[in-house]
Amino acid sequence: METCPLCSALSIQHYHSDKKRDYLQCQECQLVFVPRQQRLNADAEKEIYDLHLNDPNDSGYRRFLSRIVSPLAQRISPQSKGLDFGCGPGPTLSLMFEEQGHLMSLYDLYYYPELSVLNYQYDFITATEVIEHLYEPNTVWQQWLSLLKPSGWLGLMTKLVIDVEAFANWHYKNDQTHVVFFSRATFIYLAQRDNLEIEFIGNDVILLRKLT
Repeated sequence: METCPLCSALSIQHYHSDKKRDYLQCQECQLVFVPRQQRLNADAEKEIYDLHLNDPNDSGYRRFLSRIVSPLAQRISPQSKGLDFGCGPGPTLSLMFEEQGHLMSLYDLYYYPELSVLNYQYDFITATEVIEHLYEPNTVWQQWLSLLKPSGWLGLMTKLVIDVEAFANWHYKNDQTHVVFFSRATFIYLAQRDNLEIEFIGNDVILLRKLT
């Protein structure tokens, strides 16, 4: 039986299907997700990631990332210690925070698999265009919370589900490495469950602060 990979609920309904995959929705936390048997294996997943060409010197890419850097930088103390989780092959977000005087560590399952950085706590954690790739999102979510100091910030970027009609024509779902899709309702559920303060910045930036 398919259970929700985020909250483990059993109340799952069909949400949408296209030529390649089915999409289910949890009736408890509203997460939309691809059934486990329709996900890529690790080798196929990495082949797609290797096509990503994120360049720290690309001004357009920096403008994209500034949508999370700017609001998060306003909320953290000088010389804060941060972790860029899922930084990819061309870390850029970490450089932007380092340019502002913060201390950054990197972790990526494929490109920076340095497990030692997961033994510390941080003032803030960033995960840009990461959470939609997670096969076990609740496991990683709990890991993030454990890595955050009290009052620490979690900064996320991901496109949000609006409704079934918009989802049907949504390019974001067509990336085969995207397997879980969050909505505002999903993040509000998590904030209430885990005692987090939440802010939505624009259409795709979510800032959460650990209250305890």
